[in-house]
Amino acid sequence: MADALRIVVGGASGFLGGPLVDELRDRGHAVTRLVRGTAHDADASHWDPYGSDLDQRLIDDADVVVNLSGAPIQRWPRTAKYREEILRSRLAATSTLARAVARSKRPAALLSASGMSYYGADRGDTLLPESGSAGDGFLASVSQQWEAATAPAVEAGARVCLLRTSLVLDESGGALKLMAIPFRRYGGAVLGSGDQYMSYISRVDWVRAVVHLAEGTASGPVNMATADPVTNRQFTAALAEAVDAKAFLKAPAPVLKLALGGLSDELLGSLRLEPLALSQSGFTFEAPDIGSTLRLGLKD
Repeated sequence: MADALRIVVGGASGFLGGPLVDELRDRGHAVTRLVRGTAHDADASHWDPYGSDLDQRLIDDADVVVNLSGAPIQRWPRTAKYREEILRSRLAATSTLARAVARSKRPAALLSASGMSYYGADRGDTLLPESGSAGDGFLASVSQQWEAATAPAVEAGARVCLLRTSLVLDESGGALKLMAIPFRRYGGAVLGSGDQYMSYISRVDWVRAVVHLAEGTASGPVNMATADPVTNRQFTAALAEAVDAKAFLKAPAPVLKLALGGLSDELLGSLRLEPLALSQSGFTFEAPDIGSTLRLGLKD
C-alpha cells in the first residue's frame, strides 16, 4: 500500500470521478472534491473553473491534483454553441488548475483528462502508442488544446500525466449503457465494414490505472486502453454473446451517415491504441480483453 496522499479532484461526481474518489479513499488517501456550488461537506471545496475562485492553499498542500472536468461530448447534436462549450469547459478547468499548481512552491502532480481522439477519428489499423502523431478533426483539436492547457504546470516542473481515455465500458454509464439495451432487445449490428478498430478499457481498470499513476512516478501522455483493441465486428460478436443476443444485422456506412450525420464518423472511425506507458510503469489489467471487460462491466 502506498503512503497516504493528499489528492484534489475536479469532476469528482461523474461517471469516472465518483468511483475514482471511492477507490482513492479505500486506499487511505485524503481526497478533497472541487465543487461549483456551496461546499457543504468537509471533504469538498468550492471553485470556479472559469475564474480565479479556487483555494490556492488547498492546491499548495496537495500531492496530486486530478482534473476530470469538462462538458460531456456524447450530447448530440453538437451545435456550434455546444462545440464551443465542449472546448471552453476543458480549457478553462485545465488552465485554472495548471496555473494553481504552477504557483505552488512544491508543485503537486497533475493528472489531467484527455481523449483518444487526440489521434484523430480514423487511423485505420495503425498501432498508436503514446508517441503516435496527432490527428485531425474537431475532437482531435479539442484534445490537443486540452493537453496544451497543462503547460503552466509542466513548465513549473510538476509531474503531469495526460489521460488519453478510450471507450470506458461499464453499463452504469457511457457507451456500453447505450449499446447494451438495443443489443438485448433487437440483437447486435456490425457498423459499416466492421473492420474499424475500437480501443476500450473497463471502468474498474480505468480507476485502477489512475490510482496507479497517482501513486507512481510516470509522466507524459498515457493511453488509457487495454492492449487488446478489437474490430467492430469482434466487439459486436462479443457483446451479443455476453448479453445472450444475436448479431446478424448490418448497418451500412451510407445509412449511418444519412441517419447520424457527423456522429457517424466517430462510429465508423478506427483507433488502435497501444498502452505503452501503463505497461512500462508496471500496471496490469484486471480485464485485459474484450470478454473479461464486458463481464466486468455488464450488470445482471
